[in-house]
Amino acid sequence: MGGHDGPLLPDGVVAPILTPFEDDLSVAHDRLVAHAQRVLDEGCVGLAVFGTTGEALSVATREREAALEALVAGGIDPGVMIVGTGVTNLPGTVHLTRHAMELGCRACMVLPPFYFKDPDPEGLFRYFAGLVERIGDDRLRIVLYHIPQVAGVGLPVPLVSRLRAEFPEVVVAIKDSSGNWANTEALFEIDGLTVYPGVEMPLLDALDRGGPGCITATANVNAGPVAEVIRLHNSGGRPAAEAAMKEVRAFRLLMQEYPAIPTQKRLLALRLGDPTWATVRPPFLPADEAVGIRLEERIAEL
Repeated sequence: MGGHDGPLLPDGVVAPILTPFEDDLSVAHDRLVAHAQRVLDEGCVGLAVFGTTGEALSVATREREAALEALVAGGIDPGVMIVGTGVTNLPGTVHLTRHAMELGCRACMVLPPFYFKDPDPEGLFRYFAGLVERIGDDRLRIVLYHIPQVAGVGLPVPLVSRLRAEFPEVVVAIKDSSGNWANTEALFEIDGLTVYPGVEMPLLDALDRGGPGCITATANVNAGPVAEVIRLHNSGGRPAAEAAMKEVRAFRLLMQEYPAIPTQKRLLALRLGDPTWATVRPPFLPADEAVGIRLEERIAEL
């Protein structure tokens, strides 16, 4: 996972990539590799593989391993991949984390154990400490994953600060998908921690605080404009960045009217002329083609 002599990834947008399935619900490796390359070509600096948008918790351990191996074999640089490895049990998280690390992936994005609710922060600390100790490899880099509205278990700021202080070479970043800017701001106060908002809405504020960018689901279908906002901000053109951000916000607000994962898959199915791309695993239901066609019309009107 590289040395700790520079940023986790270059400044920019990271795509939590969708996981394409075949009609029989098996993982479609060819589509996955092609999609990963496509979002990189569209301006993403990294890929978050098997995050929420990737339907990670609907994909079995062996399937995840095989898909990661297919990405690397397909020519995707493991050095741009942040791999979701957090499951509800420590041995399972250790297993997935070690596999990603040994493939050379840049970092692992780790949820807290999320089945038992209201855990004591000390228990969460021991979970992450146990992960670090069991991996026992100085290549390990962890991106903490805070998405309490989905997981039902979050990562309190004092716990994040403690983990960063205890494991400064390992706990290098956090993805804050809480949607709570006050929480994100508090995370920016933790010395040396890289903070990625989990949506693009607060992107300019995050960039102003020294953040590198964001990890956002809409990068699957709108990466270029988000990447352009970051480029404009970093080149000193704040007014230009604000102007570009208006379109990015409008796109995000439009997408938020729809179920995120089925809808983005339907858009890709339409754009690629590949109906199988719309396949989702239960409990999700596929988005109707007519809904996707109407959404594309609305996007064109932005």
